[in-house]
Amino acid sequence: MIKFQSFLSGSSGNCTLVTDDTTHLLIDCGATGRYITECLGRIGLQPNALSGILVTHEHRDHVCGAGVLARKYGVRLYTNEATFAAMRPIVGPVDEDNVEVHAPGEAFYIGDIAVCSFSIPHDASDPVGYCLRSREETFTIATDMGCLSEPVMEALRGSDYAIVEANHDVEMLRNGRYPWPLKKRILSEYGHLSNACAGELCMSLVESGVKCIWLGHLSQENNRPEVAYQTVAGILAENGVQAGRDVALGVLPRYWLPQYVRTARVS
Repeated sequence: MIKFQSFLSGSSGNCTLVTDDTTHLLIDCGATGRYITECLGRIGLQPNALSGILVTHEHRDHVCGAGVLARKYGVRLYTNEATFAAMRPIVGPVDEDNVEVHAPGEAFYIGDIAVCSFSIPHDASDPVGYCLRSREETFTIATDMGCLSEPVMEALRGSDYAIVEANHDVEMLRNGRYPWPLKKRILSEYGHLSNACAGELCMSLVESGVKCIWLGHLSQENNRPEVAYQTVAGILAENGVQAGRDVALGVLPRYWLPQYVRTARVS
């Protein structure tokens, strides 16, 4: 059985634990080693119990803690060639013998979990999402993407559990205080997915049989959990799908450990 716990989700940091109780994987590690260690301790794990870190792309909010865990605890990094080259200045020196490089779309196993990455449209070197399969269930994560590409749709269809991006409300973003170049980047097809686009994606996923969807990577400045949920649930309802009855729909919290909110540098 695959289980997951989001440690962080948003522009301040991203890290998700996925486990089958034997293999323990982090998808991204965009927080301090101390924060990740505290999160793991909350569920009875130590960092040296991790089977690896799957890196989606090189942006700091996804990799800033990966080098620390690799150096201090020998945690193996899984990434692609372009992403590894781009993340090296951020994560610092790591033992390259402890880095495993796979091209997007290449399937491999970590323990009993089958892993396959897929390309996503984002302004990074070679960004990916991940699909993880146990013998019985499939978990897929796709955030940090500016539009709904066919590789993303194909990877998500039929998953048992899916995390998808609902980054911003378009009107909140357009009327907000961000400078126009940043707004333009976020709104581009290599930026971030809006709540309305997330609703469209979720409708397609429900039609493919997905039963449990979580919305992630919400902007603190240009979104609110209730706005994201209501927008997506409304689009589902317009198409005859009721959240809570026909599909489980949730919103990931920005932080899992509340005490971190007081000390985190947010953006």
